[in-house]
Amino acid sequence: MKGALNVENPVLEVHGLNTSFVTDNGVIPVVNDIDFVVNRREVVGIVGESGCGKSVTSLSIMGLVPTSNGKVNGKIVFNGENLINSSEKRMRSIRGNEIAMIFQEPMTSLNPVFTIGDQLIEAVKIHRKWPKKKAKEHAIDMLKKVGLPRTEELMKEYPHQLSGGMRQRVMIAMAMLCEPKLLIADEPTTALDVTIQAQILDLMKKLNKETDTAIIMITHDLGVVAQMCERIIVMYSGKIVEEADVRTLFKSPKHPYTVGLIKSIPDMRTKKDRLDSITGNVPKPGSIEFGCHFAPRCPHAFKRCLTETPELKSLPNGQKIRCFLHDDTEVAQ
Repeated sequence: MKGALNVENPVLEVHGLNTSFVTDNGVIPVVNDIDFVVNRREVVGIVGESGCGKSVTSLSIMGLVPTSNGKVNGKIVFNGENLINSSEKRMRSIRGNEIAMIFQEPMTSLNPVFTIGDQLIEAVKIHRKWPKKKAKEHAIDMLKKVGLPRTEELMKEYPHQLSGGMRQRVMIAMAMLCEPKLLIADEPTTALDVTIQAQILDLMKKLNKETDTAIIMITHDLGVVAQMCERIIVMYSGKIVEEADVRTLFKSPKHPYTVGLIKSIPDMRTKKDRLDSITGNVPKPGSIEFGCHFAPRCPHAFKRCLTETPELKSLPNGQKIRCFLHDDTEVAQ
């Protein structure tokens, strides 16, 4: 685990981000008024169960929320530029170049009618203006770095000819081609075996150190978070419920949800018949109007939790927490 936080100039500042979708049942909020900063060269983890708003947060940053039924408000400041106000043309010049994303499902992210080589070479030619030969050499080199075999032949193949793990490594190679200032990795090692996972994480850490790339790591795997990240943001039901440096969060989690997540990690040092789990399920977006969204699942909930929504507050050690249990004006009953 890493210790002190990176305090260099921020590469990304998110302020008051709200993302909602128009449905037949009305406007459904999915991300609710979140704020966070990612500094240059910093690796920040965003964790939480499925449905907590992690991926929608990343799509909002990338400008990939569909405009037909999606609405994004707030500020997303990248290198001093508010991306909320940027045109689609400007966003196309940023995506894949200054900000890159490794998507969770590579089969739906790669174009099925173009070869792997065509897709990699196009990305380099567009953003770096390199000739085709140089772009091809760079693409082949990156495929080798992510551990793919027979790269010359692979460049001529189509996505459906590759296994899930190979497609995922192609996506990782594509995201790293232009050495972006910010890399968003949404479950980047889900389809990979343990050996390749370690190799990919090492490659991402090398990119982070050598090119000053900041990384947002979105994952369910707290082991990956402990290995990769300097700071962790815990999301639940579209809100940030806790934020701390990785050492503090694993040593002294404050929010009951974070405590539950950490207790669910298998520990070889202890013998248990069953792993700990958090009862219940993540609520559907917009289904809870009043109170703390975690209250229905929280073993420490009391009356105030059901009627008031807690604010995200900073503790003296810099840790941020959204919970009445740590409000000096209230005593749990």
